[in-house]
Amino acid sequence: MQNQNLNNIIECLQTVYDPEFPMVDLYTLGLIYDVKLDWDTVNITMTYTTIACPLWDMLQQLVKNAILERYPKYEVNIEITFDPMRNPSMIKDTDIQKLFNN
Repeated sequence: MQNQNLNNIIECLQTVYDPEFPMVDLYTLGLIYDVKLDWDTVNITMTYTTIACPLWDMLQQLVKNAILERYPKYEVNIEITFDPMRNPSMIKDTDIQKLFNN
């Protein structure tokens, strides 16, 4: 059951799109580094394309809302990190990776 819920949470994250690149979700872009589910608490480690991202707060809220819409009783914690720095090899879709590697 826990694995299925984790898969469902990842599906929720795949509905959150990068406003600057709206055809790809944050998860596929590799901005979500880790997702852990501990009973009714979701812990997410994520990053941004740049430390100076002007949408910092908005993206965190979009991520939280995507999960809470499906799991309103869950607690969602987000940790922001820039270690490691995001790079195109972290993109989960090889076709999209090619766009960033040219």
